[in-house]
Amino acid sequence: MSEFEAYRGLFVAESRENHENLVMNLLLLEKGPDQRAIDEIFRSVHTLKGASASMGFSQMERLCHAMEDVFSLVRSGAAVVSPELGNLLLACSDLIEQMLDDIESGGDSSSGNPDDQVHALRQWIEQYGGTRKKEKESPVSTPVGGLPDESSLITAAERCPEYEMCITVADECMMKDVRAMLALGNLEALGTVLSVHPPREALDEGTFDGTLRIVIASDAGVDTLKTAATGTEILNVEIRVMEGPADMAPDTMQDVTSLLHSACDTAQQAEKKPYVVIPDGEIRAAEKQEIQVPDGAGPVKPAGDDKKQSSSADKTREIKNLRVDIHQLDHIMNLIEDLVINRGRLRQIAALHKIKEMDEAIGMVDRSVSELHSLMMNIRMIPLNHIFNRLPRVVRDVAQHDGKEVEFVIDGGETELDRSVMDGLNDPLLHLIRNAVNHGIESPDVRTQTGKSQQGHIRLSARREQDNVIIELTDDGAGINVGKVRAKAIEKGLITPEAAETFTTDQAIEMLFQPGFSTADKISDISGRGVGLDVVKRSIEALNGTIRVDTTPGKGSRFELLLPPTMAIVDVMIVRINKKRFGIPISSIVEVANFRRDDTHHIGKGEAILLRDEVLQILRLDEMAGASQECEILVVVQYQKRKCCIPVDMVEGKQEVVVKPLSSFIGVTRGVSGVTILGDGAIIPVLDVNSMV
Repeated sequence: MSEFEAYRGLFVAESRENHENLVMNLLLLEKGPDQRAIDEIFRSVHTLKGASASMGFSQMERLCHAMEDVFSLVRSGAAVVSPELGNLLLACSDLIEQMLDDIESGGDSSSGNPDDQVHALRQWIEQYGGTRKKEKESPVSTPVGGLPDESSLITAAERCPEYEMCITVADECMMKDVRAMLALGNLEALGTVLSVHPPREALDEGTFDGTLRIVIASDAGVDTLKTAATGTEILNVEIRVMEGPADMAPDTMQDVTSLLHSACDTAQQAEKKPYVVIPDGEIRAAEKQEIQVPDGAGPVKPAGDDKKQSSSADKTREIKNLRVDIHQLDHIMNLIEDLVINRGRLRQIAALHKIKEMDEAIGMVDRSVSELHSLMMNIRMIPLNHIFNRLPRVVRDVAQHDGKEVEFVIDGGETELDRSVMDGLNDPLLHLIRNAVNHGIESPDVRTQTGKSQQGHIRLSARREQDNVIIELTDDGAGINVGKVRAKAIEKGLITPEAAETFTTDQAIEMLFQPGFSTADKISDISGRGVGLDVVKRSIEALNGTIRVDTTPGKGSRFELLLPPTMAIVDVMIVRINKKRFGIPISSIVEVANFRRDDTHHIGKGEAILLRDEVLQILRLDEMAGASQECEILVVVQYQKRKCCIPVDMVEGKQEVVVKPLSSFIGVTRGVSGVTILGDGAIIPVLDVNSMV
């Protein structure tokens, strides 16, 4: 792999984070002026521009540069973000995402042509005298190749405190110049860079030696500047507050900068210690005069033992954060699953031979495997914000398309799910969100007539409850129109007019989940194609989850998704029917009871039994295992509010197993969620109670 390809993945990962931050803050600006959102957008666009320029992705750099020029005006107060400009900037963000997809697949961002967007942005800038105002007002336009003229330096110095920074890139970094450019780009978004050594030309030519020295005027603070400069393969960041800028002449600034250069050179010679080492004479001179931090923050002691201790802590903190390819985690997870299977095998061998030493060794292995599995599960857990943060844009676009006003609130995005569950959740949530805006929320005129506010409200929340994660989507719209569902069902021949007379709300909800069913009067880009809730139901059930709907006509609807935190390893009860073994998930089992055949009753073509004052349907697995005359035990299972019982010959016990999906050659089998391998090598099916009850 070439050095360039090694950095492609890092560039894409960091750029996607900045793109997500860009879109989120653009949506915040649509709600009203927000200086913090403007600053965040400027920082993200500036970082995207610098990173794409460093990697040679010219098309993406050109688009980001035009967006940066626009926000230079907005940031300085010379212009505001109008709805038309907001739409244009969101279209630009869509093109950036397309370019990132192209880069991730090995391209160079040229698949997206930004000519139209760049031209539109330039036209907008011309309306506000963009070029002239940008030169006068934007502090970022100061050149970074050397010191600016004295007047601009004094103006910047009077406005912000100044810092001198020494950034050291790790020796093992394959593209030191690219990493330095990324750090420099992050800092430029936070203030005015007064001096850079070596100059930018040296970074572009690839002659960078690994140490970047910067003097910057910024009001962001020490911690923010240090965080912006810190990153992957940055060995150390040293930052020091300079004396009060109001009393410092330009030539004095240059002297301090030279001192910083000398200190950093000394640091390189002192076995690459993480902080700057200043000669004794300079330390004694510095000790005579404490450096005062602007704004009355108090004195700061010169670099010494305290900084060396702090540097050690910083270096340790950096090592704790690593980027790991998700495919490597999947491979590790597969190995852990193999350990779980073999652990069960070892337990059986130990129980058979009853060797004391072997029992002790297996006990130690058992604890290690359990801890390893628990640790791996925690590593694979991802906050739901990774999906939730994409949805405000969906709400905004659908509401604008339908001419509706919608307030969208997200709560509980920090709740974590396993990555395997998260992968299958994106499309169902997307369908539900679009339906909530398109079908649920009424138009402003209708809401006004019914006594509601013109703005509809949609709330997406997530929480952990026992061993499951519950996601709720609520809206204050019109609710499910049972009459409309009934009329559509009759029109499609799904129910007879006679049956429609007793059509209940629960039946209407069940009808909405039928394939091809839609209540839309006409087909559009958003609805009416009969693809939606049936896809949602299949997707959620494929994740071993459930979906429940509550609705109140005229007041709104609530969709509740109940999901397991992980799909890979589950606890099951091993049962035997007609000499065949099955696994039933423990989470679905209510109780185990004796089966008395005399208490069974025939209702139509089915069987039922009265158990603890409840009439429960008997669900026999004759098609899977064949008829058995020895069933003496009932396993009572539950899905949502419905219960049934499965007759079994015997219960072998509880076991932690790895559930593998069925092969594509077999296809989907109703009642079976997957298969597992037991310790003795037997392959048994794991029942899917959700689709059986």
